[in-house]
Amino acid sequence: MTVKISQCVRCGRPVGIAGREHCARCHYALAHRPARNQCPGCGRPGKLDEVTGKCVLCSRTCVRCGGKIGRAGREVCSLCLVKGRRADAQQPCPRCGKPGRIREATGWCGHCSHPGRPPSPDAACRACGLVTHLEGDGLCFRCYTRSPHRITVRAGNLAARLSDQPPWLPGFADYLVPRHNATAACQMITDVGRLLRDGGPIHPQSVLERAAARGGPLRRALEDFFTSHGLALPPGHAERLAAARRQRRLDAIPAALRPAAIAFSEHELAGRHRAQHAGTRPPCHNTIEGHLTSVRDFALFITTSKGIVGWATVSTGDVEAFLAGRPSMAAHLLAGLRRFFAFATRRRMVLTDPAKTVTSAQPQGFRGPSLTRDQQRELFRRWTSGRDDVHPHEALTGLLALVHGATTQQIRYLTVAAVAPAARAVSLRGRPQPTPLDPWTQAAIHACLAHRQALSSANPHLIVTRQAKATRAPSGDSYVKNVLAPAGARPRILRSSRILALVNTADPKLVAAAYGMTYDAVTAYLADRVDPTRLDL
Repeated sequence: MTVKISQCVRCGRPVGIAGREHCARCHYALAHRPARNQCPGCGRPGKLDEVTGKCVLCSRTCVRCGGKIGRAGREVCSLCLVKGRRADAQQPCPRCGKPGRIREATGWCGHCSHPGRPPSPDAACRACGLVTHLEGDGLCFRCYTRSPHRITVRAGNLAARLSDQPPWLPGFADYLVPRHNATAACQMITDVGRLLRDGGPIHPQSVLERAAARGGPLRRALEDFFTSHGLALPPGHAERLAAARRQRRLDAIPAALRPAAIAFSEHELAGRHRAQHAGTRPPCHNTIEGHLTSVRDFALFITTSKGIVGWATVSTGDVEAFLAGRPSMAAHLLAGLRRFFAFATRRRMVLTDPAKTVTSAQPQGFRGPSLTRDQQRELFRRWTSGRDDVHPHEALTGLLALVHGATTQQIRYLTVAAVAPAARAVSLRGRPQPTPLDPWTQAAIHACLAHRQALSSANPHLIVTRQAKATRAPSGDSYVKNVLAPAGARPRILRSSRILALVNTADPKLVAAAYGMTYDAVTAYLADRVDPTRLDL
C-alpha cells in the first residue's frame, strides 16, 4: 500500500516517494512524452516528422501546388481539385475557339455569351468638329489633352483629398492654365500633392525649398508663382551655385595649404555681405572665384615645382616664377595673390608679403580679338538674307551686337515693352537714350516676336526659350553666348569689332555718350593708334 507523502502538482493524486512532485502515473507520462520542437514551416512547437523535418500538418502537402492538405490520405488540395474539375469541364468555344465552359442557352463560352456594352459610337468633337471616338467631356483625344479644364479639375480633386488645403492652390492652377500644356500642368499638380502630403509645412516658402531640392519644371513654376505674388522669397540659386564653385576650387588646393585658403574665402564672402548690408558695391561672385583660382593655381605650382608645403616659406621669387609661366594672365593672377597674401599677413600666417613688391607690366588698350570687314559682311548677309536655317534669336543677337554694339546682358534683359515700333527704336539696358533701329534689326525683332507668340508665353522678355517661357525670368546667359555658335561668332567679339570701328572713325566722346560707357573705357580702343591724316608733315 502506497503511503501518501505529498500531493501531485499535476493531477492531485497522492505521491508515495519522498522528493517527488508528481505521482507515479504523471511521472511515467512526463518521462515518456515525445520531444516537441519548433516547426520550420508554421513555427509552432510539436513533434516533427523524421522524413520531412516538419509537423504533421506541414508534412502533408499538395503534389500540384505545394499547399497544405487538411485531411489525411489526400495528395491534392481542395483548390487544385476544383481547378481540375473546371479544366475537365472546359471545351473549345465554337465562336472564339478558346477553351471555356459552354453555356447551354447560347452554345458559347461565358465571354462570348455576355460580350458587354458595345463601344460608344463616334461623334463630333465639340472643339474641333472631328468625328471620332470621344475621350471625355465631349472632346477628342487631341483636344482633351490640351483642354485647360483638366488642370482645374485636377486641382479641385487634390484639394478635396487634402485635410489641410493650402489657400494658394487654386491660384497656382489658374497660373498654370495659360503657361503650360494641360498634361504637363496636371503632372505638376500631382507633384505638388506629393509635396503637400510628405509631412512638411504647407507654407509657400517651405514648399518652394522642398521643390528646389528636387529640381525640374515644378521648381521653376513654383518659384515664379510664389515670387510674383509675394508669397515667398527666391531660394537663391545663384548663391548655392557660387558656393559649389568656390568649394571645387578649395578642394583642388593641397591639404597642407587648404586651411589658409578656406579662411581667405570666408573673409572675401564676409566682405561681400558687409557691402550688401551697407548699400555699397559688393564684389561679385566671379571676382571672388577669380581670386580663389589664383590661389589654387599658385598652391599647385609651389607644391609640384618647388616642394613647398607651407605658406610661410613662400618667397618673392616663387611668385615671380609662377607669373613668368603664364605671362598673358600675369596681371590677373597677381591681383588675386596680392589680396590673399595681404590677408595672410594681417592674420600672421606669413611674416612678410611676398607679392607686395612684385609688378606686372600690363600694356594699356584693347587687346582682344576682332573681326575684319569681310568677316563682318559675311555675318551680316547671313542674318539679313532670310535663311530658313538661321534661328530668329541668332539673327537678333548677332545684329544687336554687330550693328548696335549691345552687350550680352542688354540682349538678355531686352523686353517687349522696350521695343517702340512707331519710333523704330529700342531701349537697351544701361544706355541713356533709345537706340535707333535699322530695317534689318527691326525685321529680326518682328521674327522674334512671332517666335515668342508661337510659344504662347507670358514672359515679358523678347528672347524666350522653352525653359523660360512659363516664367518671367530672362533666358540664360550661356544661351545668349552660345546662340551664335552656328555662325562661329561670339557676341563679345562682335561688340568689340563695332566699337573699334566707331571710335576710330568718329568722336570717342559721342560713342561713350551713345553706348553709356566711360571715357576711359572708350579710350582703351584708341591705344597705339595715330591718325596719319592729322599729322603735320
